[in-house]
Amino acid sequence: MGREIKGIVVPVVTPFTADGEVNESALRRIVDFLIEEGVHGLFPSGSQGEMWALTADEKKRVMDITIEQANGRVFVMPSTGAITTRESIELTTYAEKAGADAVSLITPYFITPSHDEMVDHFCAICDSVSIPVLGYNNVGRTHVALTPQHCVDIAARSSNFRGIKDSSGDLTNTMTYIELCPEGFVTFMGRDTLIYAGLCYGCAGAVAATANVVPGLIVGIYDAFQAGDHGKALDLQRKLAPLRRAFTLGTFPVTVKDAMEIIGLPAGPCRGLVKSLEGAPREKLVQILRDLDVVD
Repeated sequence: MGREIKGIVVPVVTPFTADGEVNESALRRIVDFLIEEGVHGLFPSGSQGEMWALTADEKKRVMDITIEQANGRVFVMPSTGAITTRESIELTTYAEKAGADAVSLITPYFITPSHDEMVDHFCAICDSVSIPVLGYNNVGRTHVALTPQHCVDIAARSSNFRGIKDSSGDLTNTMTYIELCPEGFVTFMGRDTLIYAGLCYGCAGAVAATANVVPGLIVGIYDAFQAGDHGKALDLQRKLAPLRRAFTLGTFPVTVKDAMEIIGLPAGPCRGLVKSLEGAPREKLVQILRDLDVVD
C-alpha cells in the first residue's frame, strides 16, 4: 500500500475569509496545529471541509496547500468523489500528481445508482491511479449507501481499492466491512461517538470531524487503545461525546467551525447559507468546550 493508512485522520475544515474566499494562510496554520497535536492523517475537502460548496479548482488548491504544508509529516488523503465518474477521475488523478498518499471517494449523490453502476464507477476511478483508493459511506448525507457487498465487488476487480470510511453510525454495518472485505482492506470509523467501539471491532482508526477542535483528545483514545489501556480509551471517548452530539445545535458543519473560532483557530465562517450559532445554542457549545478544558 506504500505509506500505511491508519490512526486518527482529520477531515480538515476549509477556512474561508469574511467574503467567502478560501483562506490559504489559515489553512496552513490549521494543518500545522493538527500535526503538532499528533494526528496521523489529513483528509481535505471532505464533508467537514464543505466539499459541496467548493469548485473543482478550489478542491485542487486545498489539496495542494494541505499536501505542501504537511510536507510528508503525516499522510494526506483528499476527498475526490463527485456525482459523475468523469469529475471524480479528474480530481483523483490530480490528487495523485499533487503527491497525495491516498484518496477517499464519497458515493455519488442526488442520483441513485444501481449496484453495477456503483461498482463500475468506483472501478473506473481506481483504474485511473496507482495510489490507494478508499470508499466513503455517508448515507445520512448522500442518501446513497456504499455497502459491504459493493466493496467486496470493487476490491475483486481493482487491487488498489483498499478501504472504507463508514459514517453510518451502524456498528453492524462497520463490522460487516471488516468481516467480508479481503485481507489488507482497512475500515475507518466515521462516527466520532464510536471511535473506541470501532477500534474494538478491528477498525484501523477513525476519521473524526471533532479532531479539528480537540485532536489531542482523540489521538489519546487511539493511543490508549493501542497500549491496551481500555479504561482510559473509554473514559476519553465518553469525554468527547458531548462535542459530537453538539452537531445538532446548528446546520452541519457549523458546530466544528464555530468551536474552532471560539478556541482561537481561524476556521472562519461556513459558506452561505449556513450561519454561525447564536444565543442558547452558542452558549451550550461554549460550555461543552469549557468542560473539555479548551476554553476559559
